[in-house]
Amino acid sequence: MPRIALVTAIAAHALDEDMPALLRALHALGIDAQVRAWDDPTVAWARFDLVLLRSPWDYTTRFSEFSHWCETVANIATLLNPLEVVRWNVDKRYLAQLEALGIPIVPSDFALPGDDAGTILDEVLAAHPQAAEFVIKPVIGAGSRDARRHRRGTHAAMREHLVRLLDAGRGLLLQPYLDRVDTEGETALLYFDGQFSHAIRKGPLLHADADPTRALFAAEHITARTPGADERELADRVIAALPSLVDTDYPLAYARVDLIRAANGSPCVLELELAEPSVFLDHDPGAADRFAQVLAHRLAT
Repeated sequence: MPRIALVTAIAAHALDEDMPALLRALHALGIDAQVRAWDDPTVAWARFDLVLLRSPWDYTTRFSEFSHWCETVANIATLLNPLEVVRWNVDKRYLAQLEALGIPIVPSDFALPGDDAGTILDEVLAAHPQAAEFVIKPVIGAGSRDARRHRRGTHAAMREHLVRLLDAGRGLLLQPYLDRVDTEGETALLYFDGQFSHAIRKGPLLHADADPTRALFAAEHITARTPGADERELADRVIAALPSLVDTDYPLAYARVDLIRAANGSPCVLELELAEPSVFLDHDPGAADRFAQVLAHRLAT
């Protein structure tokens, strides 16, 4: 019987809401799917035909350890998505590469350890004079951990946030806050094997001047959504652009494109999730079966 490891983390084992539906769908196809934590040293990863990243959501605080684990597993089993994709996607500086291809993104500036926090902050504020609020978050981060939404006038708090993370050796992403997300939310479009599967609406996650979440991820309000034609067209462009950005086999087993609307109403890319995204299987009746069929095909080939 073919065997798949669905990878979580010890700290996230009971938190992955996609896992039950995916397990049922894989078992129905005669596939031995087992949930295993990446940080469980007793797991023999070579026993699995596929090792599927699903919810290793503590990796951002243990990044060197997780990176080493990914490299080890990729040498003894088939890691999905592939190692090259994971390495590229966990660092949000990929947004600059998307923008260079003409893909609209949320305006993004970056700061790296060694940069002067005050200089970076002044430059970003000057570059976006109409922005009333800004988001600062790590370039390697997930679940809104260490992300904060700041009002423009809270210069001291913004600088403290920058300094704290830069001094910890973490790169940062700075973006003007696009306030249409407060009324319209985000649209996340899910793709399996390069084909559009379904979409959801995610409500706003960050509140002005609130402290960052201390949990593995911020609580989310999710509902099913039919994407607009312009959102679907943009997400399709992003998926089509991937072969020019990362050298690996395509299509990818799974991908998620997160969009929000700018002040003029046009969609732009907030994030592209290719490493460990929630795929919201419970929000579309056929989604788990579609995903399971893609994985079954990978096993067969």
